[in-house]
Amino acid sequence: MQDASPTKLLIVDDLPENLQALNALIRGDGREVFQAGSGEEALALLLQHDFAMAFLDVQMPGMDGFELAELMRGTEKTRQIPIVFVTAAGKELNYSFKGYEAGAVDVLYKPLDPRAVKGKVQVFVALYEQREAMRRQVEALEAARQQQEATLSELNAAQAQLQRALAMRDEFMSMVSHEMRTPLNTLYLETQLRKMQLERGNMAAFGPEQLQRMVARDDRQIQSIIRLIDDMLDVSRIRSGKLSLRPGWVELSGLLRRVVHDLTPQATTAGTAISLDAATPVSGWWDEFRIEQIVVNLLTNAMRYGCQNPVHVSLTVAPDWARIDVRDCGPGIAPEHQEKIFEPYERGVGTDAPAGLGLGLYISRQLAEVHEGSLTLQSKPGEGSVFSLTLPRRDAPPQ
Repeated sequence: MQDASPTKLLIVDDLPENLQALNALIRGDGREVFQAGSGEEALALLLQHDFAMAFLDVQMPGMDGFELAELMRGTEKTRQIPIVFVTAAGKELNYSFKGYEAGAVDVLYKPLDPRAVKGKVQVFVALYEQREAMRRQVEALEAARQQQEATLSELNAAQAQLQRALAMRDEFMSMVSHEMRTPLNTLYLETQLRKMQLERGNMAAFGPEQLQRMVARDDRQIQSIIRLIDDMLDVSRIRSGKLSLRPGWVELSGLLRRVVHDLTPQATTAGTAISLDAATPVSGWWDEFRIEQIVVNLLTNAMRYGCQNPVHVSLTVAPDWARIDVRDCGPGIAPEHQEKIFEPYERGVGTDAPAGLGLGLYISRQLAEVHEGSLTLQSKPGEGSVFSLTLPRRDAPPQ
């Protein structure tokens, strides 16, 4: 807690010698005395400072002490300041009655009794300092209460976050088990079928055409498992800050043609088609493998959520950047879900969301940002979605 500031006292008198004499009586350690030669000057000081008490001369030219006291009592800031009137007039003028009526705590007649003045100042200064100490204590208690509330709010938020993390962990383990089991079960059944054929001596089941189909099926299941493992490893690298790039010169239009060509059989099987508009060649210093990973994720999602509608890929080129847009004609994404789908383990909205770990968009955005680019979404319900990968174009770093 900061040290208390000096206690301030106010003297108002139009005669400098009276100001000087009263100042000598009431000053002391821890006190600061302000002097005003008129009611107007006193009002200016009263608006700037907080005073423990005020001594007002009754008889002053212009605004007298009673008028000044009336103004003080009518203002919230100065209403509670104890007022002591000082006068050289005789007691027969009955200033005491008028002074108390004006709200004074006392009326002193000149010549002043030094012991009486000092005693009154000591009492009112002590009362003021006690009130100030209590006010500071109340403020400190209020600050402590607010800090406790803030701490409690942080603890509640941390607890909610921990509970969500635990729920996500459990859900993640369940998803991994399910997603791993599907290709493994297929491989296991294929293995059992081949074992049965071998035990029966049915070698015709292993002719060139049959073997080709077996290898293709095995390859699909193995690739599914590899993709799951790679996604989990990428998330681990991202969260540990160990995700690194291996940049080189990449030509985007050629990369897009290759990816679209490779995914066309999958699109045909899914009952959709992929069109490409990437006539302008554009090269940049990027990690080709990671850019391809992003584009594959975006196209796979577009086919998965596009309700068998066509998917369109376009490439836009500018001097300082290049942008890949993947547009689908699916149901679109509501605004409240558009940022959520970039979080890990989010697999779309609704109970009929396709299976998967829900890591593709999360990993893709992280990869875009590692390239100092961005992955954004524009979508409206019923109007499809456009995912835009924007990459900066820059020269290769010096060797």
